[in-house]
Amino acid sequence: LPPTNDIISHNTQKASKTMKILITGGAGFIGSAVIRYLVNDTDCQVINLDKLTYAGNLDSLEPVADSPRYQFEQADICDREALDRIFSTHRPDAVMHLAAESHVDRSIDGPGDFIQTNLVGTYTILEASRTYLASLEEQKGSAFRFLHVSTDEVYGDLAGSDDLFREDTSYDPSSPYSATKAGSDHLVRAWGRTFKFPVLITNCSNNYGPYQFPEKLIPHMILNALDGKPLPIYGDGSQIRDWLYVDDHARALYRVLTTGKLGETYNIGGLNEKKNIDVVRTICAIMDQAVTVKPAGVERFDSLITYVTDRPGHDERYAIDASKINADLGWSPDEDFESGIRKTVSWYLENREWWQRVVDGSYRLERLGVGD
Repeated sequence: LPPTNDIISHNTQKASKTMKILITGGAGFIGSAVIRYLVNDTDCQVINLDKLTYAGNLDSLEPVADSPRYQFEQADICDREALDRIFSTHRPDAVMHLAAESHVDRSIDGPGDFIQTNLVGTYTILEASRTYLASLEEQKGSAFRFLHVSTDEVYGDLAGSDDLFREDTSYDPSSPYSATKAGSDHLVRAWGRTFKFPVLITNCSNNYGPYQFPEKLIPHMILNALDGKPLPIYGDGSQIRDWLYVDDHARALYRVLTTGKLGETYNIGGLNEKKNIDVVRTICAIMDQAVTVKPAGVERFDSLITYVTDRPGHDERYAIDASKINADLGWSPDEDFESGIRKTVSWYLENREWWQRVVDGSYRLERLGVGD
């Protein structure tokens, strides 16, 4: 293999040309951020493949929906016939695979959907991609690549306060969600080794930012605070997560796709370790300043904090070592937690219509032909 710098130089030149990228799960939180970035900041063409489950929201793509470089295909990644049609129709240069069931609590209540989407779905998109790659002429086929987007939760829990997840950290998943994501990582890696399929894998820390589904910690706390509802904290709130602003993640994924070394894994972290309770207190402090008219009976938003029974198998600490992607690909986050969380709170305060349509369900009813 050529030296890493040669690979980066070659792939950067290649990326300067217009790429057509098929993105699975593009109507989700991270997927929509990736699409907005690609349309707004690159010359890429984008095909968004999304089943539109509860977490898929086309409202998140309104800023780019009219772009001639954006197309949408509603399909299930488990539907091989649909995938074959989409590959044949659009003939992408690369796949960014983000489609996944991703909420831990939902995986505990109903693991079946996670098995189907994260394992069977990943297998199906891998096989459809491999068949498509075999049909390509040599020049187009040699440039094709498949980026699988995963999570740091596959590594399990960090015991020591100074330990970090590295690319060679052993897998030790704790929940049905993380177990199925670990399985999907293994499938992708096996397809790379057995079939010489051109794969890349990323494992990221906790994402936050605009357009995140309200069941996740940060938007859930913001919206509950605005309604004067309790802010539920699992256990004592001492669980530590590394927080990554979603737009920084989108940039990192494009960097890996276009300049990463095939067969490699890259950990993507925000370099912002915070206890859950401290995250919520920070949100409350920002909202105390930003919200002039508070809900009835609320003088300070942190008075709404409520401690609830911890979830089963709740990992205590995640933290990413992102030195590899920084050293090899030159990526680092633009946002620290203080700047990112202020941007996030401000976005939710200024975009009530977006999240209100999620809360009342109208974002789904319209695409089902119900209501106005």
